[in-house]
Amino acid sequence: MDFGTGVFELIQKGGFFVYPIILCSIVGLAIFLQKMWVLQSKNIIPEVFLEQLYRFLSQGKLGEAEVYARANSSSISRVALAALENSYKPKEELREEIEEAGRKETLELMRYAEGLGTISNVSTLLGLLGTISGMIKIFRVIADKPIVNPPELAGGISEALYTTAFGLLVAIPAFIAYKYVVGRADELISLMEEEGRKIMEYVIVARESENTTPTDPRDISG
Repeated sequence: MDFGTGVFELIQKGGFFVYPIILCSIVGLAIFLQKMWVLQSKNIIPEVFLEQLYRFLSQGKLGEAEVYARANSSSISRVALAALENSYKPKEELREEIEEAGRKETLELMRYAEGLGTISNVSTLLGLLGTISGMIKIFRVIADKPIVNPPELAGGISEALYTTAFGLLVAIPAFIAYKYVVGRADELISLMEEEGRKIMEYVIVARESENTTPTDPRDISG
């Protein structure tokens, strides 16, 4: 018996509930790989981008900094863009704009992360359902026949054990992946908040050096 045939037989012995558990494992793996791609430092707070951005701001070049931020696709670039587009506003309003941009990026970073936790719980429950289904089959055999041979109970026992095993095999890695993803996202969000505050201070200094009285660009265009 080759490996593929053996796995297929195990799935058959596990009964119906093994199939949704396998589906959970596929979805969970897809979510984990997607989050691993998204939660890379180069996608959130690339050092090269920040170095050049701070260089522009330290030189008072708000226009160049805005163009540079607009051309970048990282999370912190969108926070920086919110600061630069609203650089004429008072400090408190500017802080609110930056925080709002930060909240949007936070939601994006945490998207689908809860799905891993849900998959962990659902896989465990599906395994429990499989166990109950197998036990029901066992008791049905016992109820129908006064004398029962062990082989007649094998189907129910296999379903109970295999489904529980499959459920836990999916639930445990999914839970570990969930904790890792959330921890990684929290770390990056914390760093992004710190850089957001730093960008705001740089923007304020650059604005004051450029013009002591900030002007709303809409007033100029009007």
